[in-house]
Amino acid sequence: MPLGKRCIAEFFGTFWLVFGGCGSAVLAAAFPSLGIGFAGVALAFGLTVLTMAYTLGHISGGHFNPAVTLGLCAGKRFPAKDVIPYWVAQVIGAVAAAGVLYVIASGKAGFSLEGGFASNGYGLHSPGGYSLMACMVIEIVLTAFFLLIIMGSTDKRVPNGFAPLAIGLGLTLIHLISIPVTNTSVNPARSLGPAVFVGGWALQQVWLFWVAPLIGGLVGGLIYELLFSEYKETPVFKATEQDVANVR
Repeated sequence: MPLGKRCIAEFFGTFWLVFGGCGSAVLAAAFPSLGIGFAGVALAFGLTVLTMAYTLGHISGGHFNPAVTLGLCAGKRFPAKDVIPYWVAQVIGAVAAAGVLYVIASGKAGFSLEGGFASNGYGLHSPGGYSLMACMVIEIVLTAFFLLIIMGSTDKRVPNGFAPLAIGLGLTLIHLISIPVTNTSVNPARSLGPAVFVGGWALQQVWLFWVAPLIGGLVGGLIYELLFSEYKETPVFKATEQDVANVR
């Protein structure tokens, strides 16, 4: 598949992830008396990845996340020359989705970006008031395990067709764990999209949600490649009749 089409697929997939996941947090999480809460937001993020992995995964690989792209490159599943184009497409998709979400959310009286607009944060801007160190550790660990899930479920030794389910449910679990800590990133593009519109503290803290997920993705990809990749047998030389004749 041409790189251009793959990047377009990454744009739409990342757009859907940010619009669906962050949209559920901004528009539905605390809706009066019927809000979906943390569990609903976690499920929404998982469903965005699950649906787009089935829809566009066969075109671009279904990364929708710079940390996933880097991790798959480290795990020898993705060419290094295509990493930057994928990152650009993912970031543009995330910012575009946040822009559309802003237009919708601002249509309600009383809307304010002071609520965070689903941005990620640490310290005073962590939902639970968690420290910088705690937020960094959880983002690295969860992103590393996300890469293990992705690489394991897409391994050619695994039955075909089930990877999006494992990946989507994995992302749901990740959000259930870490929404109170960082509002859950594990995806630099997802973090940058809302931060662009919130500005201020969100942009000042977004560095963590690039650095930690990228480290986690790199670690996860390397772990799977080094420990769990398919065993490669040493080629065995088989003598031909001509080789035997030459010896004689």
